[in-house]
Amino acid sequence: MIREVQIHERLSLAQTIPLGLQHVFAMFGATVLVPFLTGLSPAIALLSSGIGTIVFLLLTKSQVPAYLGSSFAYIASLTYFVKDQNNLAAAMGGALTIGIIYVLLFALMSYFGSSWVHKIVPPVVAGPVVAIIGLSLTPVAADMSANNWYIAIFTLAVTAFLSIYAKGFLKIIPILTGIVVGYIVAAFAGLVDFTGVTASLNDIIASPVNFDTWQAPALDKAALLMFAPLAFVTIIEDLGHMIVLGNITHSDPIEKPGFNRVLLGNGLATGIASFLGGPPVTTYGENIGVLAVTRVYSTFNIWVAAFIAIILSFVNPLQALIMSIPTAVMGGVSLYLFGMIGVTGLRTLIEARVDFSKNKNLIIASVIFAVGIGVSSHGVAYATLAGIILNLVLREEKDEAPENKKEIA
Repeated sequence: MIREVQIHERLSLAQTIPLGLQHVFAMFGATVLVPFLTGLSPAIALLSSGIGTIVFLLLTKSQVPAYLGSSFAYIASLTYFVKDQNNLAAAMGGALTIGIIYVLLFALMSYFGSSWVHKIVPPVVAGPVVAIIGLSLTPVAADMSANNWYIAIFTLAVTAFLSIYAKGFLKIIPILTGIVVGYIVAAFAGLVDFTGVTASLNDIIASPVNFDTWQAPALDKAALLMFAPLAFVTIIEDLGHMIVLGNITHSDPIEKPGFNRVLLGNGLATGIASFLGGPPVTTYGENIGVLAVTRVYSTFNIWVAAFIAIILSFVNPLQALIMSIPTAVMGGVSLYLFGMIGVTGLRTLIEARVDFSKNKNLIIASVIFAVGIGVSSHGVAYATLAGIILNLVLREEKDEAPENKKEIA
């Protein structure tokens, strides 16, 4: 059995670097996919995620082992302003607006406190929300795997085998090892395209930010209207991720260091990204999955991952090498990570001994699962809202009198 490494613990640097790299592999695909889809720079997205994560760790006092990567919630808005309107300044103004909303909510929550969060998100809400965070991501992993199911299943099998049967340090880096083994097998099968790696050797070191074309964020009314409402979607997703983290790490980030600090860290990170020309950032379920698999919760590993991301943003061949990993390899690993998050949600329900003989609990969980899985866009956010509202509106059932129970029997 893997020994749990707690949030405040530090392993040796020789162990920490591979663990940090494992987190980088987990977030890399999604973080660079957003700029590819929206017309932004992948290198700047990496730089933004690295710097943003460091800011987040500082403001949460290194008590929340979360990595911040490019948010998918703003893809449509970014695409409209960057690709369709060729107005990067307006897009970054929209991103800056998101950061400002986060900071304002930090101020409100600092004044009123955040202990109320647990009252409106009890285990019967938290468990299903955590489960659908993982389950709602599995179609993405399945689509990635569909390019070559043989490679995906092989990578998944290697990762799972190492998680169970590996010894020593190898047991806590099954994801990294699974990706490397899957990559090697895919390369021998002729599935790896090294063209990008070869081309990158012509320009090994390059600044991700082009200061000749840099534009400051511009506050635009249309951008404000398109970006601002989405802030509340990602805030709810952040809340879900903090619940997952708390369950996995046996801590309570909502109470300590406080959800207000989580919002401040995320808000300032997004604000910095807007000045760099990168997409808004958010906490990543992929990296939470890594914590669940490895049971190594040390925030020091997240620090190392952030610095690796910053280095990668300047070194083109390293970016190209990671980009050359076949999607099927990452799909196989992602199936494992997202499935693990889903099971964590079910574990929350079991450990809290949620009584599903009560209609209120049954209705709340049913609606959360139905909305979270059934709604394709921002399903987790809508499901969380539905769960919170139902928990507040529905009344607790009174236990039936013993004689009534006998009559029913």
